[in-house]
Amino acid sequence: MPLDPQVQTVLAAVKAAGLPELWQLTPDQAREAYRTRIKRLDVKEETIHHWEDRQIPGPDTPITIRVYQPRERAAGEKLPVLVWFHGGGFVIGDLDTHDSACRRLAKEGDCLVVAVHYRLAPEAKFPAAVEDSMAAVRWVATHGDEIGADPHRIGVGGDSAGGNLAAVCALIARDEGSPKLSHQLLIYPCTAPEPETRTHKQFAEGYLLTRNTITWFYRQYLRSARDTGDFRFGPLIADDVSNLPPAFVLVAGFDPLRDEGVQYANRLIEAGNDTTLVNMAGMIHGFYVMLGAIDAASEAIRQSGTALRKAFATS
Repeated sequence: MPLDPQVQTVLAAVKAAGLPELWQLTPDQAREAYRTRIKRLDVKEETIHHWEDRQIPGPDTPITIRVYQPRERAAGEKLPVLVWFHGGGFVIGDLDTHDSACRRLAKEGDCLVVAVHYRLAPEAKFPAAVEDSMAAVRWVATHGDEIGADPHRIGVGGDSAGGNLAAVCALIARDEGSPKLSHQLLIYPCTAPEPETRTHKQFAEGYLLTRNTITWFYRQYLRSARDTGDFRFGPLIADDVSNLPPAFVLVAGFDPLRDEGVQYANRLIEAGNDTTLVNMAGMIHGFYVMLGAIDAASEAIRQSGTALRKAFATS
């Protein structure tokens, strides 16, 4: 399938702007450039019944979370909850860049969404993001009553680097025996320890996320090359991926990360996990948060919500 016409329009606009790539900037400049891009491609306003920012204890510093409530709860009702980790190569992205997507996910999944602003690199190197992410999952499991969450129906999810963190949290929670998760929502996740798959090379340039940017992200995040041998960075190399919660894995056809997302989904399937793999063939990396420019983003979130409802209904 060729590139979606709306994706072609986005790519043409990016090329015409002639802006430097993220890897050519400082981390702070890259963060601001990404925020600017999202503002242009996102919807202008996405209503939600209620949302609030909170701070919860973290392993090093307090963690800011944003809680989205899709509707009014009945007396005594507790809603299932998705703990969401934003993408951005572990370096960029924040609660605001993924705000509209989280609002949509809450409504489509009929669940609370707890978005986590984990520590970013290079200020906080690996495994800081993992530690913050697991701290947030544990907080929801033990303090979820403060936000009306059902501790028996917790899912984890994220896009790109956030998908990596969600997959890793699912593995850690299984190994620790708690909390028992209901679902993992993995949106074009990075899962491989090295960017060496076929699609990393096939789509190295011209599709928004470039190979140079990916390797720059990883240089900011990792302490040394030894970290690539740790499953908390590359869940694809985890020794055992069995007995994990149901997974919805979405990949994009023109994404350098496509192959490693497919490989991880296949490993989950081979290990006996309930796994759905969806390939949005005409899409590029990052389209999930381009709700104001790409119609398929809304469809992807709708499918994500359907997967969440199904998982929570059977938990």
